[in-house]
Amino acid sequence: MRQPDIEIYLKETDRDAVGRWLETVFGATTPWRTQGKTFKCEAGGIAVSWFENAVGKWHCLLLESDATPWADDLQCAHAAHRALGVQVRCAPGGWDETQGEEDADRWISVDEHGEKEILWRTG
Repeated sequence: MRQPDIEIYLKETDRDAVGRWLETVFGATTPWRTQGKTFKCEAGGIAVSWFENAVGKWHCLLLESDATPWADDLQCAHAAHRALGVQVRCAPGGWDETQGEEDADRWISVDEHGEKEILWRTG
């Protein structure tokens, strides 16, 4: 099932490198613009938000559309890891507050060793 948006967390990477990766995926992107502590651009007509150091050294990339090449966060996490060579984390599917706090701490980590489910306490 296709997710309504894509949200992944990338460890110790740089916004410009992510922008170059997005260009290879979507074609031309608009320049990053600052909006408070958030950086925004458009890639292939999709609104993109970048939150630097959202959780420690982890940056959050949010693609605000279901019209991406990836059906879910995990597919995007694998693509980002392949392109950028950094560890990427994502939720194991959609989550909402009715699922409880314990499920909020379940994440999938993607790195050079593959993918594995982890507990990541972000709050």
